[in-house]
Amino acid sequence: MLASLLITFRETLEAALVVGIVLGYLSKTNRRSMFKNVYYAVGAGIFASIIGAVLFNILAGGFEGRAEEIFEGITMLVGAALLTTMIMWILGKADVALKLTNNVDNSLIKNGTMGIFLIVFMAILREGIETVIFLNASVYATGETSLLGSIIGILLAIVLSFLLFKGLMKVSLKKFFLITNILLILFAAGLVAHGLHELQEAKLFPVVIEHIWDINPEVVVDGSYPALHEKGTVGSIFKGLFGYNGNPTLLETLAYWLYLITIMFIWKKKINK
Repeated sequence: MLASLLITFRETLEAALVVGIVLGYLSKTNRRSMFKNVYYAVGAGIFASIIGAVLFNILAGGFEGRAEEIFEGITMLVGAALLTTMIMWILGKADVALKLTNNVDNSLIKNGTMGIFLIVFMAILREGIETVIFLNASVYATGETSLLGSIIGILLAIVLSFLLFKGLMKVSLKKFFLITNILLILFAAGLVAHGLHELQEAKLFPVVIEHIWDINPEVVVDGSYPALHEKGTVGSIFKGLFGYNGNPTLLETLAYWLYLITIMFIWKKKINK
């Protein structure tokens, strides 16, 4: 549930920020007549995202056996790559709102009304498609899905965006993105590890060492799981958010830590520019 909430919260907030900034810019520049183009773009972007979600699930449902393992593994790796790209874009931006405003201004100058429509439409569609991929990757990695968590994440993002633009909350977007970036980096590292695990299951990569450790204890007599078991109270949360695995392969472990070390190195370089 927490992973679904984090994904939809972050993606919806980013889309809402774009829409809010575009509307705010148009209002301040006395172009309120163009609001309808923004609303049309939001509707078109949501509709296109739904179509993308349907097509993705139809495609995913057509695989079985080894093909399914390969598809799930690739989906998790693609999800990790998209998350990393999103995080890298945010890093080093001193003022996210200013960056988005400049993009709106340039688009309006170059393409006019159609430019406003396209920048909002593409923002909604991009976040929508990313959400579909991230949620499916999360399901493949954890074996669980949470519609409630996804809905709560969307509603929280909408409420936060409304309060931000109404001036009722003074939240530093830079600090907010810093915190969520850290959580998403850990989530992406888990996707990399689980993606490679699926590809190992499909025999595209050698296992070498199947379990370099195993701290998944047996279920106790009453049928419950110990806290650190992947289905236990602590382990299940860590698995959903950070890709926790109580009995990883050597390749999974190396990939997890290599990803984290690489991202932290890039992060440090971008911040210090």
